[in-house]
Amino acid sequence: MEDKIDSTEQHATYRDRVSNVTETGKRKWVYAEQPKGWFYNLRNYFSLFYFIAFFSIPLIKVNGMPFLMLNFPEGKFIVFSKIFWPQDFFIFAVGMITAIIFVALFTVVYGRLFCGWVCPQTVFMEMLFRKVEWWIEGSYTQQQKLDNAPWNTNKIIRRGGKHLAFIALSFIIANTFLCYIISVDGLLKIVREPISEHLILLGGLLFFTFLFYAVFAFVRDIVCTTICPYGRLQSVMFDKDTMQVAYDYKRGEPRGKLSSTITTGDCIDCNKCVHVCPTGIDIRNGVQMECVGCTACIDACDTVMDKIGKPKGLIRYASENQIAKGRKFHFNSRMKAYSALLIGLSIVMTLLIATSHSIDTYVSRAKGQLYQELPNNKLSNLYNAKIINKTNQNVPIELRLENVTGEIKMITQHELILKKEALNELTFFIILDKNQVHKRDIKLKIGVYQNGKKIQTVNSTFLGPFI
Repeated sequence: MEDKIDSTEQHATYRDRVSNVTETGKRKWVYAEQPKGWFYNLRNYFSLFYFIAFFSIPLIKVNGMPFLMLNFPEGKFIVFSKIFWPQDFFIFAVGMITAIIFVALFTVVYGRLFCGWVCPQTVFMEMLFRKVEWWIEGSYTQQQKLDNAPWNTNKIIRRGGKHLAFIALSFIIANTFLCYIISVDGLLKIVREPISEHLILLGGLLFFTFLFYAVFAFVRDIVCTTICPYGRLQSVMFDKDTMQVAYDYKRGEPRGKLSSTITTGDCIDCNKCVHVCPTGIDIRNGVQMECVGCTACIDACDTVMDKIGKPKGLIRYASENQIAKGRKFHFNSRMKAYSALLIGLSIVMTLLIATSHSIDTYVSRAKGQLYQELPNNKLSNLYNAKIINKTNQNVPIELRLENVTGEIKMITQHELILKKEALNELTFFIILDKNQVHKRDIKLKIGVYQNGKKIQTVNSTFLGPFI
C-alpha cells in the first residue's frame, strides 16, 4: 500500500528510516518539481550527449566490426573494435577493478557525483522518463491532483498515455541493450527471420522491456535509496573532506520567513530544495544516504537567493570542513592513495590492451611422445598447436623456427589458414639435425608470421636422447 504525498513531508526522526517510507512503513510517493538553473541546464546538455552515445554506439562499425559488443552468451567481447575472448578475461578483471577504484575515488572526493550525473538509473529516470511524465501529466502539483481525482476521461487519457510512452521507451532501451550483446546486424537478422526461431530471445526482450518499465514507472527512487548497494556503501567512504551537495547551516540557521524586523539566517524555509529532490529528502537535515548528488536543490535554492537579494551558495558543493571550519578543499592521504592506485591500474590496463594479440598461439609437445629417430641423422618431435583467431577474417599464417635450423612438417594441413573467430588446432613435427641437440631438451622459439610479418613468438622445448 502506498501513501502518495508531497515530498515536502518531513519528520524529526528522518534518520530512523529512508526518505520514501512513512513511520507506519508505507511508501511515500515522491512528487518532484522540475528544477531550473545552471546545474540543471548542464545536466540537460550532458544527458543529451549521454543518450546520443548510448543509442548510437551500437551503430558504429570499424573495419566491419562493431565498436562495442558484449556478447556474454558466446563469451565474445569487442571493445574499441578489438575482439576479446574468455582467454582475455584477466583484462576484464583488471578493468573491473579499475572501474571500482575510479568510482570509489569519485565518491571519496566528490560524494555521489557518479549517482547524480552518470548512473543510468538517474539519467534515464530524471532526464527522460520524468520529463515525459511532466509533459503528459503536468507539474508535481498537477500530478498530485490527478492522483487524487476520480477516474474520468482526462485521467484515463493522461495516465494511459504516460504508461504507453513508458512502455515504448522501455522497449527501445531493451532493444538497444540487445544490440550491445548481439550487434545491430544480429538484431536485424532476427527481425527478418520467423519469430518461432527466436522465442527465447523474444521472451528475454519482453522481460527486460517490462523490467525497465516497472523500474521507471513504479520502483523509481527505491532503486537509489534501498536496492543499490553503492548508496549503502557511500556512508563508509565519506569523510569530512569529501565534496558533496551540502547545506551551509552556519549561514542558513536559524530558519525563518523573510522579514525586515526579525533577524534570522538566510534560509527562508521555502522548501523549494525539498520540492525538487527526486528522493524526497530535506538536504538541510545534513548528509543523508538517499542524496544522489543531482544538484537540483542547489539550483532551487540559488533561484530563491536571487529573488530575495542574497548571495547564492546556501546549498552548494562543499565539504564538512569547508562549512564548519572554513577550511579549503585539499587532497588528504586517502584520496592520494586511491589516486595512486587508480593511476597504477590504468597503466596496467593500457599495457594489457596494447600488448594483446589478435592471434594467440599456444604450442606444446604432444603428451606421452618421445623423440623419433629419422634417416640422415635427424630427430623429430610431435607438437600440438592451438591458435585463436580473434579477427573476423580468415588469416593465412606461417610457422618458422627462430633460434635453430630445422623443418616444420605439418600433419593436419599444409596451407595454414586460420578460420575467423575460431580456435584452430594444428599438429606438426619439428625435425632437427642430431648435431643441434646437445642436451636432453633444448629451448625452441617459434615465430608466427602473417603475410611475411612476424606477429608473435612462442616458446617450446625439443626432446632429444640422453647424452
